Amino acid sequence: MAQKIFAGARHGPPDPPMSAAAMKYLLVRPRVPAPLDPNFSPVVLGKKKYLKYVSGSPFVVEWALERSDGVARGKLPVFADSHPDVDASVHLAGVLIQEMIWQRSAFRLLLCGPPGTCGALLRAFSPEGKYAFEVRTMPKVCGLTKAFEVRVVFSAAELPPPRDTPQRCGSDASGCRLAFDLGKSDIKTVAVQDNQVLHSKETEWDVTNPDPQYHWEMILSAMQDTAQHLPRIDAIGGSATGTLSGDNGATWCDIFPNVPPEVYKEKVVPIFRNLAKKFGDVPLKVINDGEVTALAGKMMVNQGNLFGISMGSSEGGGYCDEEGRLLGWINEMCYIQLDMNPEAPTNPWCPHRGSSHTYLGQRAATRLSVRGGVDVPANLRPEHSDMNTMKHEPHAKVLKLIQAAMKDPAKEKQCRLIYQTIGVYLGYALAQYSEFYRIDHALILGRVSSGDGGQVILDKAKEVLMVEFPQLAHIKFHQPDEHFKRVGQCIAAAALPVL
Repeated sequence: MAQKIFAGARHGPPDPPMSAAAMKYLLVRPRVPAPLDPNFSPVVLGKKKYLKYVSGSPFVVEWALERSDGVARGKLPVFADSHPDVDASVHLAGVLIQEMIWQRSAFRLLLCGPPGTCGALLRAFSPEGKYAFEVRTMPKVCGLTKAFEVRVVFSAAELPPPRDTPQRCGSDASGCRLAFDLGKSDIKTVAVQDNQVLHSKETEWDVTNPDPQYHWEMILSAMQDTAQHLPRIDAIGGSATGTLSGDNGATWCDIFPNVPPEVYKEKVVPIFRNLAKKFGDVPLKVINDGEVTALAGKMMVNQGNLFGISMGSSEGGGYCDEEGRLLGWINEMCYIQLDMNPEAPTNPWCPHRGSSHTYLGQRAATRLSVRGGVDVPANLRPEHSDMNTMKHEPHAKVLKLIQAAMKDPAKEKQCRLIYQTIGVYLGYALAQYSEFYRIDHALILGRVSSGDGGQVILDKAKEVLMVEFPQLAHIKFHQPDEHFKRVGQCIAAAALPVL
């Protein structure tokens, strides 16, 4: 029997056990196996298998997810409520709805379909249900005080039609601009004058600090130091992990995970607008870091339909369409489930197993480190409690050990399996994402994909697409060149405000 990979820490009550019916239809071993994760069962393959078996059913569940600037629609053929395996339908519908929630955001879920299936989904998306995390979190993401709403409607005609509001952002960093990028490990600040970087600085910080004053002072100090390298400040552009409102509110940024809810709205939501006031209330634009990655990637390859994936502390994702526009989606891909394995790892942020947090970031590498033959101290091994908190520093240390092992001829062969496994994850993830995004280009960056292991990841992802999804083999993979690494994302962030 294969050794079970450590399941990780839990956040709130865990998901209920996967039913026998769900396992029957949704567990599929990939044709390109993950060398160090033999029980990896991609969601995209589970859905494909399920659709084959349910194809003769006349029943369908449909849903609409409403947000302030759009509506997402989805549907799934389902077994009859009286079918002994109907729970497979409920399970997969929940996974797909949860996926769309983290792609788009939502304040309301409307359901239509067989009453038993809709009733089960109504319970799953309740404050006490399987998706209680989404139910509790989405009002914060949407910047609303009212509770997440779930209703069942009688007819699909009552569901609102799909709607998106694509956005164009600035692409010219002329003038004197201050840019910042707030990551989970450091604050990067950059001084840009007429599209040229004059100065950049990285400042380490502790995102787990619960004091909002600490975060204010750290960000302000870093920006003030960098501003000294400009004759004036005409505009400020920034990026941060999490979701930002159209008026630059930090509605739900997971770089402030421990700030108490009662002070978050008062102190954190307006933090970027207040920072701009410190610099003369100049034009300001702050968006998700994954979106900045996509915009910078579009500048680099001069093509749209580009999906950017940053494999750093976690997975950051962003997309721009053929015209170089953002779709207005939140693209919080790290919360999306990639693995149906009922014993897949969990993470410190949400209770669900198999979400991308632990598949396409440094936690994936550290989770696989010991099996990849890397010598890891006891306090940094996957099963140690220090490795299952929100702190990222232990994982950064292990990643450095992995990168060093790749340079050791005695360890390289086994260590390479870590990167091959992550490459398998990436290939199946891109296939899953392609069901919602038209992807012609994939920009892969971040510390996990740097060094010799990065090419191993890309080669394995390409193999997955060629073997399992030949219709997607046209996707061109890109890695950042040295110019992009140094200044590409900084210039893209600085260019966000239109003067």
